[in-house]
Amino acid sequence: MNVERTLRLIAGTMVLFSLALGHFVDANWYWLTAFVGLNLFQSGLTNWCPMMTFLRKAGMRG
Repeated sequence: MNVERTLRLIAGTMVLFSLALGHFVDANWYWLTAFVGLNLFQSGLTNWCPMMTFLRKAGMRG
């Protein structure tokens, strides 16, 4: 699996997880959903994401 595919998998998981926490635990978890969405938006504009840097340093192929 490459970095971009892993990044989308992590982002999707985080969105679903934070939505579930926001619904069942506390509405403040929706801030995590907003953060992930903002990060995806920024990544789309700049073609850079902190998670991609982390994944590459962890040894994942580009």
